Amino acid sequence: MSYIVNLTVEGKVAVVIGGGQVAARKVQDLLAAGADVTVIAPHACERILALAEEKRIQAHLRPYANGDLAGAFVTVAATDDEEINASIANDAAAMNVLVNVVDRPALCAFTVPATLGRGDLTFAVATEGRCPPLAGILREELEARYGPEYSELVSLFSELRQEMIAQTWDGRRIRETLTKIYRDGVAEVIGAGERQALNDFLRSRLGSTFPLRY
Repeated sequence: MSYIVNLTVEGKVAVVIGGGQVAARKVQDLLAAGADVTVIAPHACERILALAEEKRIQAHLRPYANGDLAGAFVTVAATDDEEINASIANDAAAMNVLVNVVDRPALCAFTVPATLGRGDLTFAVATEGRCPPLAGILREELEARYGPEYSELVSLFSELRQEMIAQTWDGRRIRETLTKIYRDGVAEVIGAGERQALNDFLRSRLGSTFPLRY
């Protein structure tokens, strides 16, 4: 069983070894998280080449070489060459670089779950690297179940919680109140897009004196 964490890579060097579509997806995810991405591969797909042309990443079109991980915080090996993958994993371990070797959990310092983002809300599904397709299937189910309104829900609940704290509500009362608001269907009200309906919904559960910004 792994210990699941959220890894902060913003402003840190990430090296992706490989130039195919899988590598491109890893590059996109790292860029979205704010990493400084370098790709190393003899050949690269159009998406990686386009990102390099746009100066969003650095790309070195050559084989992986010992020392390519110098200064990296994290690396992803997305090649179909088992010998190269093992070499990357060994180099990363020797240099204290976090490494993920795609579809090879035994070589990884970490695995990457299938994720669904809704603003500051993130759902993650992991199978300990044993069956990534299943994680992807379940992610699709989550995507159908939890729509974009959940992004706004995070912001709403954050604001309500801060106001409750300011009014010296204790932790138990805050949790019970937010739980009731959620279970009463606030996400659906947000999804309907009617601000007055949302205001009325909240007012009926928080009282007439509770400050609302809706």
